[in-house]
Amino acid sequence: MPFQNDGQVDYNALTKLTELYLDAGASGLFANCLSSEMFELTPEERLQTIRHVVDVVGGAVPVVATGTFGGPIAQQADFVKQVYDAGTEAVIAITGLLATEDQSEGYFNDQVFQLLDLTPGIPLGFYECPEPYKRLLSSEQLKKFVETGRVIYHKDTCLDISQVQRKLAAVQGHNFGLYDAYMVHAVDSLKAGSAGLSCIQGNFYPELIVWLCNHYDDASLAGEVNEVQKFFVRNMNVMHNVYPIVAKYSLNQRGIDISTFTRRKVGNFSNAVKRNVENLYGEYASLRKSLEYAV
Repeated sequence: MPFQNDGQVDYNALTKLTELYLDAGASGLFANCLSSEMFELTPEERLQTIRHVVDVVGGAVPVVATGTFGGPIAQQADFVKQVYDAGTEAVIAITGLLATEDQSEGYFNDQVFQLLDLTPGIPLGFYECPEPYKRLLSSEQLKKFVETGRVIYHKDTCLDISQVQRKLAAVQGHNFGLYDAYMVHAVDSLKAGSAGLSCIQGNFYPELIVWLCNHYDDASLAGEVNEVQKFFVRNMNVMHNVYPIVAKYSLNQRGIDISTFTRRKVGNFSNAVKRNVENLYGEYASLRKSLEYAV
């Protein structure tokens, strides 16, 4: 999320950022997620920023957004309705906020079905968000939820390609998309049937993520596909260190006027970290140039 230096949401920068993703060819946007610093926003800021993204997109691509932030399930359902009314295609539920870490899978399932009952007609999705803790869905759970016809989206963070493959097999044939967050197995995930990628690397270089989604299965570009994935895997630590400040600094290098201010406590943005991000941009520019010649 772009902020001004005084900590207020920077809507001008949010417009430019949204346009960057659209220009890169993104087929959809996830507003109000962990990268949006959603836990540091007020409920009204969450709704305002979602509406802003929806307005900028103007129907060009679908927009989904997180709509559950804890509390009684009726309270969560009320906010889901507000997020849907903001113009989203689907409202995403954080798995770790529908049940505590010590509550059973059965209790979690009951919470999901209550949420579905309390939000009739609203398409839902799941986000295996790392905060407040990461609750992963099994393929059996996902199958039950998707079979209701109401669950159309899943952001997967299990980091295990075999689990991803089981989930995809369980929901085959349904109006549903799994979006993988883990770049290490990105190509294998796409080949297994994932609808796309939803990873923090897309906040640095979205056109490379789009390129990978468009060409992952092109035999004539197998070498280039491998190089793009290796670039992201090799630089994973750089992109995760002091995130999201590093992403905002990287966007500055690309000409997006965005402050590096964050409301999160993420560590020291040292000169060494800056240099790593600057070096990363040089490597990206070289890679992108080579892809332009390849396609």
